[in-house]
Amino acid sequence: MNKPIDPTTWLDLMTDTAPRFAKAKAERVYLEEYRKSLKAILMKASQSKTSVAQEADAYSDPTYIQHIQALKIAVHGEEALRWKLVTAQTAIEVWRSQESSNRMIDRATS
Repeated sequence: MNKPIDPTTWLDLMTDTAPRFAKAKAERVYLEEYRKSLKAILMKASQSKTSVAQEADAYSDPTYIQHIQALKIAVHGEEALRWKLVTAQTAIEVWRSQESSNRMIDRATS
């Protein structure tokens, strides 16, 4: 990685990514919370007599399985955006370190 780091590029990426990350995180949290409601709804709709059997029915219901798959997609999207932000933050920190080193070299040779 020998090419110079342009902090503006990384700041722009962070600015563009942050709202998308916030939306992705909100979606993931919503899906995690709704999962509990969905389980309760499916257990209540079950014809089974015991709560253990109702829970098994809920977990095996196609609607619940589909919801878990949506949660998987949401987590993947959120993590991809989170790592974009982490990468941008790291690039800016590297740039700051390089600039500090350059200033020290300039002072030493002046």
